[in-house]
Amino acid sequence: MVLRPPVAPMLAQAVEAVPGPFVTGSGLAFEQKFDGFRALLFTPPDRGGRMLLQTRRGSLIQGRFPDLTAAAGPLPDGLVLDGELVVWDRHAGRLSFEGLQRRAATSARNAPALAAVLPAFFIAFDVLQLDGIQVLDHPYWQRRRTLQDLFDHHHLSAPWTLCPTTTDLVTARKWLEDWTDVAGVEGIVVKALDQPYRPGTRGWYKLRRRDTTEAIIGAVTGTLTRPQLLILGRHDPDGRLRTVGRTVPLHPEPARLVGANLIPADPTEHPWERLRFASAWDSRDVLDVTLVRPEMIAEISADTAIDRRGIWRHPVRFKRLRMDLTVKDVPLFGGGPGPNAAVG
Repeated sequence: MVLRPPVAPMLAQAVEAVPGPFVTGSGLAFEQKFDGFRALLFTPPDRGGRMLLQTRRGSLIQGRFPDLTAAAGPLPDGLVLDGELVVWDRHAGRLSFEGLQRRAATSARNAPALAAVLPAFFIAFDVLQLDGIQVLDHPYWQRRRTLQDLFDHHHLSAPWTLCPTTTDLVTARKWLEDWTDVAGVEGIVVKALDQPYRPGTRGWYKLRRRDTTEAIIGAVTGTLTRPQLLILGRHDPDGRLRTVGRTVPLHPEPARLVGANLIPADPTEHPWERLRFASAWDSRDVLDVTLVRPEMIAEISADTAIDRRGIWRHPVRFKRLRMDLTVKDVPLFGGGPGPNAAVG
């Protein structure tokens, strides 16, 4: 049966370390994780059709990426690839998630002009079908060899890119420590070499590089005695408390500890009195929060995915209260570890 969109991609579960039970007799592969949009690429069974690009949620967006469509000539018929869409900002000289958002949201009429300054690349890390024949049940190592042969045989080059992979744990750790300093590379994905491709399942693991830093607790969800989420901020150079993100839900013991040290704020004196807080990055759902005196300092673990406003796109992890620090010891918004967007 020929694969046609929509196809649910195989997913990865976020972890802090490679889980021991995941190690199988055939070993592991480690791939670099790029900060882009997940996409499946389909070429038609014959030359009579056009290339399709499907998002993780099943939408078709090839009309917004005419540069990729125009470069699809060398791709063989009946091909389905899984990969990551990224864009290169020619002016900034780096990969740009914000630029990718602009491309994904543009109209077909404006897409060519935007492609000229924000060219797209497709970083392939898996093959699901070749020459109209599914390879979902093939083990990862065999699919990877097929993908490598595909690039070699058809002499594929930019905008088609082969995702770097290794079976060497030392190399993977070096990627996690060094490569994630490069804009657009945020961690690694771990896969079993003998693993088939299972659409819609979380059968892989992803490790993002995480930095430990501090932020000010400005509001909470839940109750003051049992907070669920912490809304975090930092002062900008002008002394304004700017929001920088929120935590994942607190475990019961840390929640009790934090709650015992929070003091409700006088809303008329809190800098966030009129603000509303989204339940997730880029969401329109609003959290029900309680403002607290912005005096307590949280030590947090955060990944490297930060938007242009200076906000962590993914929830951070609460580690502990820093009772030994004051707000003056927290890095400023716009400098130091963590969010570093210009004030605006």
